[in-house]
Amino acid sequence: MEPTKADIVAGYGGACDALGAWLESATAADLRRGSNGTRWTNEELLFHMVFGYMIVRALLPMVHVISRLPRPVGTAFAAVLNAGTRPFDVVNYWGSRAAALVYNKQRMARKLDKTITAISRRLERESPRSLSRSMPFPDRWDPFFAPTMTLNDVYAYPTLHFDFHARQLSLSQPLR
Repeated sequence: MEPTKADIVAGYGGACDALGAWLESATAADLRRGSNGTRWTNEELLFHMVFGYMIVRALLPMVHVISRLPRPVGTAFAAVLNAGTRPFDVVNYWGSRAAALVYNKQRMARKLDKTITAISRRLERESPRSLSRSMPFPDRWDPFFAPTMTLNDVYAYPTLHFDFHARQLSLSQPLR
């Protein structure tokens, strides 16, 4: 069953609460410590979790446009992106490491709040018809990308991504 707008927004709020709790309770040493199962530190992984929401802001207009094009165009686009998975993985890793220097403990929560506010406003304006628009996706880029995704799936994606990576943090779990 697809999540409703209310479900999606509730997930966004849970992510904000969890991030705030981790950032409030984590020491500098906690944030520098390696995460579990990734090459990122906890702080870098926290930024990567925030980045999942940031990327949705770029994906939303793309889905609106590509979903209106002939299906073979979207399929070709997704295939080209899938072919570039290896360079994407390198950029994704190093980009999160570098960006965590800017969006660090002091700035990360504010960036997530602003990003979620923007995508929540946009979600509220979406009609059921627009939320059902779909396009082919580069499903090799992320375990939560499916070969075809609806706009509703894209709005729900960042919380799935956030919750998945939350289990890889080597920080005490906040109450949610």
